[in-house]
Amino acid sequence: MDNSLDACEEAGILADIQVKIDPISETRMRVTVADNGPGIVKNQIPKIFAKLLYGSKFHSLKQSRGQQGIGISAAGMYGQLTTGKPIIITSRPSPRKPAHYYELHIDTRRNNPEIVREADVEWEYARTGTEVSIELEARYQKGRHSVDQYLEATALANPHTSLRYINPEGVEVFYPRETDELPRQPTEIKPHPYGVELGMLIKMLRDTKEPNLGPFLQHEFSRITPKVAEDICRGAGFTVQTYTSRVAAHGAEKLYSVDQLHKDHRPRRPTASHPSAKT
Repeated sequence: MDNSLDACEEAGILADIQVKIDPISETRMRVTVADNGPGIVKNQIPKIFAKLLYGSKFHSLKQSRGQQGIGISAAGMYGQLTTGKPIIITSRPSPRKPAHYYELHIDTRRNNPEIVREADVEWEYARTGTEVSIELEARYQKGRHSVDQYLEATALANPHTSLRYINPEGVEVFYPRETDELPRQPTEIKPHPYGVELGMLIKMLRDTKEPNLGPFLQHEFSRITPKVAEDICRGAGFTVQTYTSRVAAHGAEKLYSVDQLHKDHRPRRPTASHPSAKT
């Protein structure tokens, strides 16, 4: 569900989602989720659905429902471990072409996808979109913390979405779209130094377009003034003119260990002794 909602919103599409749970036995179910999103290009499907962390959004400094890149692939792995069945994906990124069909296993030792079957097929649910089907061990229950309650809450929290749910008893529940207005997309923000780990700092130093350390600190982070940037550089044994490429290669750990980098750089609140305090 989260993947479907994120994909539709990022593509500017009002989501039409269907969730169907088919009972195979008392302790085994097949869960199928279909959406009318933008679809997925063929060569990305095995990696997205059968490689843990492939879809991680930790590099993106904006809010989204999915972050770790393990949700859908972990669900597929659970199905594989409990039933031995592959995860089945059908996706069509173009309305003028057939859909891509895959059956996938996860190589748990190498964290790589294993393609059981692939084909081009016709798909009737939507002009573009994706359908995912997983067979897994599970019991259907009603009430609190149930699938029924989760889907109802999801529909209420996303009034721009049309949701059709068919439960294991064959009962269909439809939550119609209440608004045609998509939620505003979150904007990416600059990180605060306090929340950046060493590995991320090294990556930022390598990726930045700023050639010198001082401007890098000021422009790539929030709440770093020229004075603070100078203090950080001095504390690490650098200057504001030191090349970021040099720091990335040999000095990132020294920069990361500077206490000043991890202090809270919010503006001071006026106090009675502060010159900006009102009397």
